[in-house]
Amino acid sequence: MSIYTQKQRWKLWLFIAAMTIIGVSLWYNIRLVDKIAADERGKAKLWANAIREKANFILRTDSIFQTISVSERKKVELWAEATKELGKEMNVNPFVLEVIKTNEEVPVILTDMKGKITSWRNLDMVKAKDSSWLRAQLDTMRKQYAPIVIDIYAGQKDFLYYKDSKVFSSLKNVINSLIKSFISEVAINSASVPVVYTDSTRQRVIAFGNLDSVKMKSENFRTQTIDDMRSKSNIIEVDLGNKEKNYIFYEDSFLLKQIKYYPFVQFAIIGMFLLIAYTLFSTARKSEQNQVWVGLAKETAHQLGTPLSSLIGWLEYMKLKGTDEEMVKEIARDVKRFETITERFSKIGSVPKLEKENIMEVLEEAVNYIKLRTTEKVHFTLINETGSPIFAPINIPLFAWVIENLCRNAIDAMSGEGSITLKVSDESQFVYIDVADSGKGIPKSKFKTVFEPGYTTKQRGWGLGLSLTKRIVENYHSGKIFVKWSEPEKGTTFRIVLNK
Repeated sequence: MSIYTQKQRWKLWLFIAAMTIIGVSLWYNIRLVDKIAADERGKAKLWANAIREKANFILRTDSIFQTISVSERKKVELWAEATKELGKEMNVNPFVLEVIKTNEEVPVILTDMKGKITSWRNLDMVKAKDSSWLRAQLDTMRKQYAPIVIDIYAGQKDFLYYKDSKVFSSLKNVINSLIKSFISEVAINSASVPVVYTDSTRQRVIAFGNLDSVKMKSENFRTQTIDDMRSKSNIIEVDLGNKEKNYIFYEDSFLLKQIKYYPFVQFAIIGMFLLIAYTLFSTARKSEQNQVWVGLAKETAHQLGTPLSSLIGWLEYMKLKGTDEEMVKEIARDVKRFETITERFSKIGSVPKLEKENIMEVLEEAVNYIKLRTTEKVHFTLINETGSPIFAPINIPLFAWVIENLCRNAIDAMSGEGSITLKVSDESQFVYIDVADSGKGIPKSKFKTVFEPGYTTKQRGWGLGLSLTKRIVENYHSGKIFVKWSEPEKGTTFRIVLNK
């Protein structure tokens, strides 16, 4: 099993393990969130039921007060009737006198048809001596209740005005206090839910709680908020005895809304952390690899330098000795090639100088070198789609190395027999170089793996050719190289993209 197959398997198992851990954690978190959400909703329902019960209590209390109010008016009417009877008869029925005496609670003022005060009862004895204070009490009574008309005789009428007794006024203050307390409890609710209390129109807001007070000044925001709450059917109908029904709208608390998204936010943060950590470790690993590459290349260039110098000296010695000229020429060519290889290795790790070169000329030179060192069964074809010179900034020794590596790989893939086509096309910003062969092809799953260090299908070799090729194209020429097309037993096409 190759190191890359092993690596892919480990990645798969690690991915499955990670997904399992995430799935179990997410499931547990969602269950926990559901329990908390249920608890929050339980609190909201408990609060809602408490609000309903308090509203019903206020309604019942108000009903009792209404009964008391009716009872007090009946007392006043009875007192008025007794007063009328007292004015008619000289011999007064003791029961009538008892009725008049027993009204010790309801403040009353009796006036004639002209509005002159003729008598009063159950008012402050000291203050009542002041006619202006007495007149003010009469005005208050007129505003509070309609008078009771007492027919005297011959069209003569008296008017009996009254107001709530002290006991009833105190009870009214109690009911008003209860209503204020109720509204306050709605706004500042124990469930901490956003709530809006409206009148019967469901538009005018009486009170609200747990909402942005600045935004609530906007009519559009108020309307939208109420509509949203209404759509969730969270409505409490309130009847406080004012003959109109008010409404309370509420929704899930802010905490509950946050809890719903907590698991997803948590795993998003964890995912980002893992991604950043993986990127940093990957960058560090690549940096270490680059250091190894550079060190290996520099050391190789250094080691090659000594025998190269020696070979150059021996070549000059052979020339002086009159060795066969053709042999010397071939050896000189190989020594020149040796110098080129040494130069290539020495440039790894340093910033190469790029100059605009004729791409077709560089390709022809590289192909001619390969042709002389392979069998005649391999056919090379160079195609210039534009028909005119194509220029791009490159470093000739390094770029020629790229082409040689691609051609050698193609020859190995074809087992020394087939065709290699190099096609160059010129676009507005880029130069495309396609190197196609008729070899064994590459599986789609290996399109990226072939550029990894150590990947090889040969029994011999380190698997560094394509990795080095990728580094030269992308790191030193700021270009791209990738497998453009490949099918098993049909061939492969590599594409190089160079910036113009």
